[in-house]
Amino acid sequence: MDALQKFSEYIRKNQYARHVLFWFILFSLDLLRDIIINDKNQHFTIVEALIFNGISFITQIIAAYFVAYVWIPKFIKAKKYLLSIIVFLGAFYLFGVLSRVLVVHVAEPLVRIPPFEQESIQEIFSDYRWLLAKYIPTILLNVLVFVAVKYYFEDSREKSKKLTLAKEKSEIELKTLKGQLNPHFLFNTLNNIYSLSVINSPKTSTSISKLSEILDHVLYRCNGKYVLLSSEIELLKNFIELEKLRYDERLKVTFTEDIENDTEIPPLILLSLVENAFKHGAGEDSGSPEIHIHVSNKDAKFVFKINNTISKDYQSNNKGNLGLLNVKKQLDLIYNDAYELTIGGTESTFEVTLMVNQ
Repeated sequence: MDALQKFSEYIRKNQYARHVLFWFILFSLDLLRDIIINDKNQHFTIVEALIFNGISFITQIIAAYFVAYVWIPKFIKAKKYLLSIIVFLGAFYLFGVLSRVLVVHVAEPLVRIPPFEQESIQEIFSDYRWLLAKYIPTILLNVLVFVAVKYYFEDSREKSKKLTLAKEKSEIELKTLKGQLNPHFLFNTLNNIYSLSVINSPKTSTSISKLSEILDHVLYRCNGKYVLLSSEIELLKNFIELEKLRYDERLKVTFTEDIENDTEIPPLILLSLVENAFKHGAGEDSGSPEIHIHVSNKDAKFVFKINNTISKDYQSNNKGNLGLLNVKKQLDLIYNDAYELTIGGTESTFEVTLMVNQ
């Protein structure tokens, strides 16, 4: 089995080996067919069939590479259709002549006992009926097989290459988006801690501890495509506790859960939504801001809903859309159409709902 796997791997990686294997298989099938047919007629021996088939295959190989690497790229793909027809007809007639010449002047002298009569090259060239009936169809058939197999595998490799590139592109984009999110989050959080330290608040050490837990999650648990929902919920709770240090008792935050079983979700998506609510909701409301969060995972559907109050004096700006834009890009890359992100609200509230079909 190991030897077979090594051989398969060698064939897959070596283009020349693939071509040799293809022609060997095709030659063997043609030879087997002729041996069976001629054995019934008692006309050719196996050695004679081997010689005649081998000589004929020379022309077929030349014709196949001419069509695949010259005729198709330089005439068909170049859209020189009239010229391509003329070249095709002329080339295949010459291939038929060449094949007949090799059979008559190379193969027959190897198996026939002289003296015997041979057609001249001029006679072979002018005998178009025999060429069209016997030689050209055989050459054309094997050329078509070669071209079909070649383009089938090239198409498969091209699709595989595109899928690989698309996957790599998605992974790079996701890493880039996370790279944009993490500094954005850290900037806001460090500003909060700085504000507490300026007034020598006793809450400073608590906020640093919460930040340490958050960084542990962000740096060491978010390297994969997905993380556990339970882990993300713990991250959100730490973040909320960290943010609540800024607002004393005037901020009201409710966090409800309806989770039947744990699941996996993209990392930091929910944090970005919560951060957005704090920054552009509670952060802009000098009164008594409220943030309501609900997480649900049941009946093969994950739902995250966050609602925050908005100050009457709040004015939206494009910078506030950065977090939501990152969220949507990541969701597009991971879920395609298997999710729904709804953004809305009223004059006094802002609401975001994320639904994902598990």
